[in-house]
Amino acid sequence: MNGIEVLQHRSILKHIAHRVMLERGLVPDFPLEALVELDGIRGPAIDGIAATSAAAAAKDLRALPWCSIDNDDSRDLDQLTVAAPDHDGTTRILVAIADVDALVTKGSALDNHAWANTTSVYTAAETFPMLPERLSTDLTSLSPDSDRLAVVVDMSFGVEGTLKSSTIYRATVRNRAQLTYRGVGGWLESGDPEPLAIGTVPGMADNLRLQDLVAIRLKSLRHQGGALDLETIQTRPVFVRDELIDLELETGNRAKDIIAEFMIAANGVTARYLASKRVPSLRRVVRIPKRWDRIVALAAERGSSLPKDPDSMALERFLVAARVADPLGFPDLSLSIIKLLGRGEYVVQLPGEDAEGHFGLAIKDYTHSTAPNRRYPDLASQRLLKAAIAGHATPYRIDELEALALHCTQEEDAANKVERQVEKSAAALLLGKRIGERFDARVTGASDKGTWVRISRPPVEGRLERGYEGLEVGNVLRVELASTNVERGYIDFARVTEG
Repeated sequence: MNGIEVLQHRSILKHIAHRVMLERGLVPDFPLEALVELDGIRGPAIDGIAATSAAAAAKDLRALPWCSIDNDDSRDLDQLTVAAPDHDGTTRILVAIADVDALVTKGSALDNHAWANTTSVYTAAETFPMLPERLSTDLTSLSPDSDRLAVVVDMSFGVEGTLKSSTIYRATVRNRAQLTYRGVGGWLESGDPEPLAIGTVPGMADNLRLQDLVAIRLKSLRHQGGALDLETIQTRPVFVRDELIDLELETGNRAKDIIAEFMIAANGVTARYLASKRVPSLRRVVRIPKRWDRIVALAAERGSSLPKDPDSMALERFLVAARVADPLGFPDLSLSIIKLLGRGEYVVQLPGEDAEGHFGLAIKDYTHSTAPNRRYPDLASQRLLKAAIAGHATPYRIDELEALALHCTQEEDAANKVERQVEKSAAALLLGKRIGERFDARVTGASDKGTWVRISRPPVEGRLERGYEGLEVGNVLRVELASTNVERGYIDFARVTEG
């Protein structure tokens, strides 16, 4: 591959991303009507303490030490968090969610485009945002040192992590510190230097430690209740200028756990709040797995037994033991379990109906509401929530919600396929000049449809074209890279025998 081709890595992947977006029925570019509408928006929904009706109805919580924690390059900041110890031993956790609906109204051109894709699509070379960046990274983002309208989920937790009380209201907030998973995680876990943004805000360090403590309790309590602790291999492309030089392995840390645990809790509170107000909601469900028998078989292959009927607590105990027994193979086992559990989907929950729940999280009441800049179900949930808070009529008819639930499920699946396709193309591009090299590999899939293996450096999966006879998931072998196809994202290996 010559120098010109190297400098075109990013543009090659962008071209593939656009093509795959169209192939999957998604819209890669904003329509003219949406851009014209965007030009008419002069500023955020609130400027300081402007005397708008929305601001007048909101609490003023700008003095709290709010912070955002997100990826290094994220600017579409959907939520802020803050902790406050209470006099009775409980801890209040407040989650502020950007009021995107204040600028993106139902039925507008911007809303129509957001509805079309239903989600931001994050590919290796380019992000296709659900909303124009002037909104999602500025006017509707909870940006640092900016006054913003938000919907606040206010929760009180006991010392053991149980939810004692909760309420939801609108507020004006101000992000005091834009932090990153990498920076906060390293500081909390490894004794890395305190991120500069923490030290500039009085009390921020202690507040984050308190948030961390509550998140640890929440995570422990969820897993005791049967929530599944799964781990999959995720990578981030590393570019130098426009040359793709690596796929960096992304790992979890306690900073990510803070956000994950608080968002799970806030989404549960939101679902129950809407139910208490007799308002229908869009629930996020993972049904009881239909292929439980295959999960039982996977456990048996590893010397463990699971009950005949689906049991999330028993499955979690097996997963804990499997991680200890084979930490290197655990991500591949996790991926197999995820596939057998089935995909998440959106359904309409009517007042008074029994909720289906989320098998993987082991919770009965769950919605998506905390990322309205990035996911359309969250924006729709925000509209339902704001109407419930104000005592107004529900903004969606039941048939509208049912159609929306199906549409969001389908388009999310399409978006996931786009992201995986471009990720595979990036891997093929990275390995293209290494044809003939040999790698240690592990079998990740073996069926009539083919045998798949994963190498660790870089962390890439491909099809085993030769020498797959007799192999089972988990087997370790030596492979040779046989071929790659960047446009289709194909990586083919052949088994080799050495010595």
